[in-house]
Amino acid sequence: MTELMHPRETAVATAGPTRTDPRAADTVIAELTAGLPTDAVESDPDVVASYARDMAAFAPSEQPRVVVLPRTTAEVQHVLRVAARHRVPVVPRGAGSGLAGSSNGIAGGITLSLARMNAVLEVDPANRLAVVQPGVVNLDFRRAVEEHDLFYPPDPSSYDWCTIGGNLATNAGGLCCVKYGVTTDFVLALEVVLAGGEVLRTGRRTVKGVAGYDLCRLLVGSEGTLGVITEATVALRPKPMAPVTMVASFASTGIAGRAVASIVTAGLVPSLMEIMDQTCIVAVDDWKRMDLDRDCKAMLLAQSDAGGEAAVAEIAELARLCEEAGASEVYQTSDLDEGTMLATARRLALPALERLGATLIDDVCVPRSRIGDLLAGTAAIAERTGRTIGVVGHAGDGNMHPTIIFEPNDEAAKAAAYDAFNAILELGMQLGGTITGEHGVGSLKVDWLEREIGPVALRVHRSIKHALDPLGILNPGKVFAPANTANTANTANTAKTANPANTANPADPANAAGAP
Repeated sequence: MTELMHPRETAVATAGPTRTDPRAADTVIAELTAGLPTDAVESDPDVVASYARDMAAFAPSEQPRVVVLPRTTAEVQHVLRVAARHRVPVVPRGAGSGLAGSSNGIAGGITLSLARMNAVLEVDPANRLAVVQPGVVNLDFRRAVEEHDLFYPPDPSSYDWCTIGGNLATNAGGLCCVKYGVTTDFVLALEVVLAGGEVLRTGRRTVKGVAGYDLCRLLVGSEGTLGVITEATVALRPKPMAPVTMVASFASTGIAGRAVASIVTAGLVPSLMEIMDQTCIVAVDDWKRMDLDRDCKAMLLAQSDAGGEAAVAEIAELARLCEEAGASEVYQTSDLDEGTMLATARRLALPALERLGATLIDDVCVPRSRIGDLLAGTAAIAERTGRTIGVVGHAGDGNMHPTIIFEPNDEAAKAAAYDAFNAILELGMQLGGTITGEHGVGSLKVDWLEREIGPVALRVHRSIKHALDPLGILNPGKVFAPANTANTANTANTAKTANPANTANPADPANAAGAP
């Protein structure tokens, strides 16, 4: 029987990990089962194995001892009380679409799947808000509020299967960020179960409110390390008008980057502005035969949902700026089906690249004026490492997703892919950017976070973690390492300590794509 393992703990706690008496596993499972429905506790090793990791290649993962699938806040409380009593690590999990290893399992631990907490509890049109449980699929939620002529903007490309809870945990963005912002911009209030089983309710239902610290913004994006979100009150917008769409082709990524910079400088804020390089364009067109411009080096896709003549005028101005920047072709359309088709081509970029081999997906965000430099630098990294790298991303906010293709059974190819991954992160930071725009740190970029934020900010992070989770049982080892086990290795050392053996198998149905 798998033993239960204590997590790595904070600097003020006992150094770990250590192992408990193997009989403790039976005790914990028995206590979990005693307070939960009979179908809520799953300990069959074959089933548990399917919860071991998310979609992040190279992120280390282990098989948990047990998976728990609660349906209520009270059941989540019970799980955390048992875990705290026995000091067993708990890994909260959504749909598993994450791309940083945030929900990867811990040996001997509990994986807490929130998939069954999937109710839209309230839609309040008068106050433009909704109350939702974490297991609700993003696209299902959007459709539910559309029945009230309302709109929930955050829309990761995996929105047809990722969940609101996962979006909250990583502060996910999506294609609409350029105009509407990311997940945290729509969170009004949260219900959160803390590490010891207490329920914290924070935030408000009003438009304004500044009483106390903004704990909602602290918890959103904390990747399950500070508490388990069981309910969220989110703001909604009026349902937007049908979009007007523009697509522009460019002979080089540098010209495309200049076009983006000129659009931003002009003060235009379309509802969507995305970019795909030639590798992505050809991969999508090979797969779906969408008659895309395969010869261009980059394609810029933009939409305006301003409505009517205002949208037509906004897109016309975008088109003019693209032409002035040197676009080889610009096309505008008010046809909804055409616009939807082009947006779909963008959403298909990652699954199209996955057809070429295993993928390692980066997530860097740079100032929008430096997008061209990032694209050029990534091309140079691809040449140096001998890797195919397709770049797709949110041009409107500078969040790019270079996706590295490699052969999963070739150790040299894996090493080259990880080299490229680290080089892109280094490039992004040199350009004044950040190591993650929306996927989170997870277990994949722990060392890189310390490099970005520095020792003072890291100490503050650890202090907050200890205040809310003194035993260190909530998703230990994610986001940052405990002080007594921190790895301050440089980029080269990071590559050496990678564990390519944990690369996700793209052929496994359990590893369906989670797209940026």
